[in-house]
Amino acid sequence: MASRTFTLVVASALLRALAVAQQAPTPDAIQSLPTYTCTVAGGCVEQSTNVVFAWPYHWMHTVEGYDSCTTSSGLNATLCGTAEDCFNNCEIAPGDYTGLGITTSGNALTMYQYRNVSGTINNASPNVMLLDPAGENYVNVQLLGREFSFDVDISLLPCGENGALFLSEMDFTGGRNEYNPAGASYGFGGCDAQCGVSPYFNGTVNTEGLGACCHEMDIWEANSMATVFTPHPCSVDGIYGCKGDECGSSGVCNKPGCGWNSYQQGNTSFYGPGLIVDTTKTFTVTTQFITDDGTTTGKLTEIRRYYTQNDVLYPNPVSTSYNGLNYIDEDFGCSDTDSFGGLTVHGEALGRGMVLIFSVWQDSSQFMHWLDSDTAGPCSSTEGDPANIKANNPDAAITYSNIKWGELGSTSNAPGPDSGSSSSSSTPTATTTTSSTAPPPATTTTSSTTSRTTSPPATTTTLASAPKQTQWGQCGGNGWTGPHVCASPYTCVYSNPWYSQCLSS
Repeated sequence: MASRTFTLVVASALLRALAVAQQAPTPDAIQSLPTYTCTVAGGCVEQSTNVVFAWPYHWMHTVEGYDSCTTSSGLNATLCGTAEDCFNNCEIAPGDYTGLGITTSGNALTMYQYRNVSGTINNASPNVMLLDPAGENYVNVQLLGREFSFDVDISLLPCGENGALFLSEMDFTGGRNEYNPAGASYGFGGCDAQCGVSPYFNGTVNTEGLGACCHEMDIWEANSMATVFTPHPCSVDGIYGCKGDECGSSGVCNKPGCGWNSYQQGNTSFYGPGLIVDTTKTFTVTTQFITDDGTTTGKLTEIRRYYTQNDVLYPNPVSTSYNGLNYIDEDFGCSDTDSFGGLTVHGEALGRGMVLIFSVWQDSSQFMHWLDSDTAGPCSSTEGDPANIKANNPDAAITYSNIKWGELGSTSNAPGPDSGSSSSSSTPTATTTTSSTAPPPATTTTSSTTSRTTSPPATTTTLASAPKQTQWGQCGGNGWTGPHVCASPYTCVYSNPWYSQCLSS
């Protein structure tokens, strides 16, 4: 959101001797992370995707030796005065994913803020992008008129941390070119609505000092105490190179965006440890991008959010200040983005497709106050200080798993296209998705240690034999010990902290 950028903070060039191989990186240059594409009729299909961390985290050195091609301020001007110079003089080496706080197991990705190296706690703060099965280009994730779901274990992320899952309209090749044959396979091509200036612009040495601007959709920015989802529209398509005032707050992208934070919208008991959505346990997050005509080519009119935990569906809580509604539409703050095209233009970017990015980071200047303090959350003014986090939460981490996208109603038990979801309805209506349409949730531990295990997707579910509640029956609530699963075709829908009920689709 406000203070996060995708700024590339160190510099590099490419390995001439391995230029061809970089188009299909060596095994330790990427990590497998299966994801799923879904339809209502056909269920979810696994795709053999991968993750690559952003190129600044790789070691860059001279071809003929081991002198660094970077300095504390960017590229070594002698070695990398031009893109051709960098290509001829410097090489990029495969990275140590575990050392950078990145581990994968089955369909789960765990990212650690810190790594313990020989007794010393080092800041890792990893950032990775989703690659296609070949490991060459970024995956084109198209979400207009669709939905996106994932499971998350955020129990180890304290105040001041930001576990983020977001989309940027990057070049799917990572800016691959004559002097950068690696491109996406080594994490090049970064951009976002913050328009950060870095040593490379879309895969090319940034001799003009351009800021890299593009549409950004923050599906998930959160820690265990607060969460927000935020569209950041831009008045330009693809990657735009800004200069001067164009890179500022009144430039080509809406930097603040129009984010929805349930705490900030007046519901302080919905999300957090031991609350309705209990962040000490794994839960599912579903985000829907609704169009005016229900198609994948229509005009984006709403962004809706649902949570599922213990088989109970929790619609996003209503706002006490915004007309009692519980979703983002053009009038919810997004009217402030009119000069950037608002939701309409942002939806067009979602339709074209964007790159999926995962990160975990902290905020040394504002302590993440905009996310979890003051009116945004329950954290104090000092809890988010990175020095405090390092001392008290060296095991800070987040785990994402079961990452799915597809037709409305196909990735979770959130309502589908025929459930009456529209800009005129203030309360979403739930629907069901049978267990065969999505992979079962990964199993993650919530202990205070950094050791976690995740099981791969299973082909069956053990929920089928559990007792099931009938229509209108209670299926959840504080102290409830009866069935938590509804008989088909009913869904367990949250009403209040003491009562959830099996309702019709």
